[in-house]
Amino acid sequence: MLNAQEVQDVIYQGLPAASEEGLRVEAVGERRARVRSPFRPSTIRPGGTLSGPTMMGLADAAMYAAILGELGRVEMAVTQNLNINFLSRPAQKDLIADAVILRLGRRSAVLEVQLFSEGSDEMVAHVTGTYALPISP
Repeated sequence: MLNAQEVQDVIYQGLPAASEEGLRVEAVGERRARVRSPFRPSTIRPGGTLSGPTMMGLADAAMYAAILGELGRVEMAVTQNLNINFLSRPAQKDLIADAVILRLGRRSAVLEVQLFSEGSDEMVAHVTGTYALPISP
């Protein structure tokens, strides 16, 4: 298992844009991860809400963080499916993702992510996804 800083380092090494965006892995463990995307005015879309790709990217990063936290350095784990339901308009604040592994098999993992605006208990998006896992030798 990796700790939050180690998971963040793996993500930054594999996807330098995550570092540029300030993505922060706040916690991992017990098949879970909490990841924060700092608010950036460049992510606002017409209507004053955060863009869908911003929310999807954070959810995907949180799923990856949960897997890395549980399995260690499996950099070749990749998104196989991602489904998102936008529930309410996120505030122009940091976006927080709480991911949990629902099922972990030899070849895939099924996860769920809840997205929140900082300081609010109201979920702004609900995400489910599947990650394909590299086959162990």
